[in-house]
Amino acid sequence: MASSEESLTVEDYMTHEVSTVAPDDTVADVASRIADSGGHTGFPVCHDRDVQGFVSASDLLLVDDDLPVTEVMSTDLMVAHPDMDLDDVARVILRSGIQRLPVLDDDGQLIGIISNADVIRSQIERATPDKVEQLLDTIEDVHDVEARQERRVVDLGDLTPTQTKVYGDELEGRMYELERGLAEPLVVIDNAGDLLLADGHHRTTAAAELGIEEMDAYVIVVEEPVDLEMAKTATEEDLQSIDDITIVDYARHPLVESTQRETGSE
Repeated sequence: MASSEESLTVEDYMTHEVSTVAPDDTVADVASRIADSGGHTGFPVCHDRDVQGFVSASDLLLVDDDLPVTEVMSTDLMVAHPDMDLDDVARVILRSGIQRLPVLDDDGQLIGIISNADVIRSQIERATPDKVEQLLDTIEDVHDVEARQERRVVDLGDLTPTQTKVYGDELEGRMYELERGLAEPLVVIDNAGDLLLADGHHRTTAAAELGIEEMDAYVIVVEEPVDLEMAKTATEEDLQSIDDITIVDYARHPLVESTQRETGSE
């Protein structure tokens, strides 16, 4: 993957292994493939790696099951090249509503696919480092220490939460993201060996609900222990593990509630 200083390209985020269907596959064949795929909404139609069209679930509606997909597929395709700037492709995907773009090489052969999920993931992975850098700078300024940032996989059982509760409605969204590989990394402070969860309480709780034991994280490492305010919160609330986080099912997230119009007596 390209470094943060380089312009990201389609090749940095595209999926190389692409499921395709053949031109002589029938509507019934493709409908069965879509139903069994657990997430695909369509497939490139290819002879070897020569893309002839794209067939989506909507193309299969109200047509004869025995028709070959070449009769119903879309042939006016938008495609991407692996060297294209990712931001340019993101604009095409997100503004047009296209779910997936085939990626073709210089010879016009299919070498991958870039999806709206890939684009969203790229945006998340670029946003999180800025958040981490701001937190690192704050810790250094407030506590007059040196800290460093690293990326690593953390065991959720080693984390001390710094937030007492999460909201059930938002938890559902985080579970959806985790199941599709869209969740951004956690932000963790390694305070001389004590791992404090600074950002990602809904994600860690969702992961626990799904049986996930490890997650990717941006870790701010402080070699000498400092008296962090969030550590005081954990101590005061007796938070020792993510199991101590309360899931609130009876109240919606306060951000949602605050947007509701208040009514009163006239």
